[in-house]
Amino acid sequence: MAKIDKIALSRSQDIPFDKLTLSDRNVRRVEAGVSIEELAEDIARRTLLQSLSVRPIPGREGFYEVQAGGRRFRALELLVKQKRLAKNAPVPCVIREDGLLEEDSLAENVQRVNLHPLDQFRAFQALREQGLGDEEIAARFFVTPNVVRQRLKLASVSPKLLELYARDEMSLEQLMSFAVSNEHARQEQVWEAIKRDWSKEPYRIKRLLTESAVRASDKRARFVGVADYEAAGGAMLRDLFADDDGGWLRDAALLEKLVAEKLDREAEAIRAEGWKWVEVAADFPYGHTAGLRRIAGETEPLTDEERTTRDALRHELEELEQRYMEENEEDLPEDIDRRLAEIEAALDAFENRPARYDAHDVTRAGAFVSIDGDGRLEVERGYVRPEDEARHIEADGADGVAEGLGSDAGHRDHGADSRGNAPPAAASGAAAAAVEADSEDDGLKPLSERLVMELTAQRTLALRDALAQDPQTAFLAVLHALVLSTFYHFATDSCLEITAKSSGFPVQGPDLKECRPAKSVDARHEHWAKQLPEDPEDLWEALIGFDAESRMALFAHCASLTVNAVQEPWNRAPGRKRHADQLARALTLDMAAAGWRPTAENYLGRVPKARILEAVREAKGANAAELIAHLKKSDMAQEAERMLADSGWLPELLRTPGVESSPRAEAPASSAATATELPAFLGAAE
Repeated sequence: MAKIDKIALSRSQDIPFDKLTLSDRNVRRVEAGVSIEELAEDIARRTLLQSLSVRPIPGREGFYEVQAGGRRFRALELLVKQKRLAKNAPVPCVIREDGLLEEDSLAENVQRVNLHPLDQFRAFQALREQGLGDEEIAARFFVTPNVVRQRLKLASVSPKLLELYARDEMSLEQLMSFAVSNEHARQEQVWEAIKRDWSKEPYRIKRLLTESAVRASDKRARFVGVADYEAAGGAMLRDLFADDDGGWLRDAALLEKLVAEKLDREAEAIRAEGWKWVEVAADFPYGHTAGLRRIAGETEPLTDEERTTRDALRHELEELEQRYMEENEEDLPEDIDRRLAEIEAALDAFENRPARYDAHDVTRAGAFVSIDGDGRLEVERGYVRPEDEARHIEADGADGVAEGLGSDAGHRDHGADSRGNAPPAAASGAAAAAVEADSEDDGLKPLSERLVMELTAQRTLALRDALAQDPQTAFLAVLHALVLSTFYHFATDSCLEITAKSSGFPVQGPDLKECRPAKSVDARHEHWAKQLPEDPEDLWEALIGFDAESRMALFAHCASLTVNAVQEPWNRAPGRKRHADQLARALTLDMAAAGWRPTAENYLGRVPKARILEAVREAKGANAAELIAHLKKSDMAQEAERMLADSGWLPELLRTPGVESSPRAEAPASSAATATELPAFLGAAE
């Protein structure tokens, strides 16, 4: 058997620091990882953990140049300058005499293997078990406490998944996504469900883990408050690795109970004001006040002190806006941004002061108590039902609430049907989706009647909103309808119900009330309601006092409320549809610009898979459609929603002939670290 030569290791020796100098041939030139200052503090805390690699300097007996460990040398140098280390302190070194300096320097940096993140996670966990807090661990390793909490959260993932990550069978981003949930069984169940799928993206893992939970940004959660929900025993899911809007509330049933209880308490205070009736719901359908007359209360006038405060706030707001506008500040300082929000909230409170109502009116009117889109209590007071109207109306004017915009209060709400009655509450979108799912077919079948109505209801609102902003087109549209009724008896070629009738939406999609056109129409209507006199007898003189521009704008608003482009299965009205298209072209209506975008809830989950693929193919191309063709319908709808976001794609029912839809702004790329882009401190050498 051949004799094997034994390897002789380089000798090690403690060398005084003032006998060392940094080689200018060290291959590491780019600063990276932990700073020299932080490394110096680490050495001061636990001394030097790794020797320097040095070579003798030819011609200088006893002096050495540092070929590897330059950052450690500079950290020691900083400690000497700070007089925290003696300049001749012995430094452990490995002395190299063979080979090339550059080769040794390169080998040390290339051959070093960074600590696996999982090992670091477990090390943090061990330190916590030894009694160290997050702040202390963070200080020792020069990271933020949130980074420590993130790593410890990852260490709580199912051991089976951690093992997969250790074997590089799962990415760091995927592991981070599983940390949203603390239930190991559920984590493993989700991984088993997706591990062979094409789509194992982190967002999908989070969605599957939180599909039965309620986002903390949901208006119901904001209304109750996460603190009160947790105090009632509710559990939370949180994502420490990304902006999760506060996390997810796991117990939806508990949340609904807390919402109902809080709304009931708030409603009791409203009932105590003496209203004849108070209706309570977390949400009312769009147009729920249709057919009801609203009493205009009298706003309490400002006191001299309040007026002074308001004027001072306005002045401060103008100064801040002017100063930062001149400096072209895109991102305001946090304290300035917070102050601007406080000022705007205070000014809003001055503008939206509670109204006082006549005691007689209160006894025959009522109020709606609900939650607004921002999670705040919303109280709509002063609505009178037709059966509660006062009986003092004179006989010649007692034919009931006028069918047009007029009522005995001067104007009526804009959501009533042809008889002035409030539309029935919208049916559950989930129930409708279930019915449509029963007719699932991969062929390009016609859209369901309900979906056609929902989509064209969206279009009707957008048409109303666009028409209200274009008085000339509104005037032309009304003139068109008047000419039809005057010269063409029984003609129906108009989508304007020009008897000043405004139809409601008995079938409503999940987002109709909160859509951009609905809010715009409502705000405009409220503005005009405040400009008109309470007594209809005073209306004529009031309109005479309006300038031409105001009259035209009011005319456009009134005309816009008569638009009805809803396609109903029992009322095909081809002339109405044709005229709606003509009106949309004249207004260059773009539903994408109006805020509509396809989601699983409002469209993609309600149509056959063939239509989902058709949508993706039109917006993103055939290759993109092929990527999701194998998915189940529910997953396909969710994936298509993500792919179509910001694309401007519209179903045919919402397109305007001759008008290109506008793509929405691109979503920012994810900033989460990947498996190959680890935090610097995981791989930094001393």
